[in-house]
Amino acid sequence: MIHLVLGGARSGKSRYGEALVRQYTALGFDACYVATAQALDDEMATRIAKHQAGRSDDGIEWQLFEESLALTALLKQLAKPGRVILVDCLTLWLTNQLLASNVNIDDEPAPTEWNATDFATSTFAVSTSDDKAHASWQAEKTAFVDSLVELEGVVILISNEVGSGIVPLGELSRQFVDEAGWLNQAVATLADNVTLVVAGLPLALKPL
Repeated sequence: MIHLVLGGARSGKSRYGEALVRQYTALGFDACYVATAQALDDEMATRIAKHQAGRSDDGIEWQLFEESLALTALLKQLAKPGRVILVDCLTLWLTNQLLASNVNIDDEPAPTEWNATDFATSTFAVSTSDDKAHASWQAEKTAFVDSLVELEGVVILISNEVGSGIVPLGELSRQFVDEAGWLNQAVATLADNVTLVVAGLPLALKPL
């Protein structure tokens, strides 16, 4: 059973997902927490620490797994009858995938260092790299979505609803918003349940 939980930042979506897990553990299910975040700076490390502190006294005996990229393989390994898995979250996993694929983010030369020949060569190289990055992500997404229907037990997927705000500046930021929306749509299509959380209140989107 797949349950997709959507919501904006600080909407209460993670807390709602954990409440769903508690319902299953009360029935005797064991619980796995799959964290996709990476503590790449102090601010993110603080966020992760707060989540960990909140789980330490929530009454659930979690088995913790941290996986920033190979989420599909991990879920295939963990899913089984009598187990509930909480993935928090799909959008951080997407971020990790996009950053891993877009190798030109840090290596792009400053415009003042280019001459005409370098610019033409660089433009072609970046375009080719972008095509490969897009193909890599699409293959990863397809494998993930296709695997969901095969997973046993209960899988609760937390994901951000990021399409309701302003269009962000920057190519990679806009790509993230687009890909997050398409990923959510693909998962919602096959999910058994979809819930939108706003201001801590859950709204059932599927089934109606």
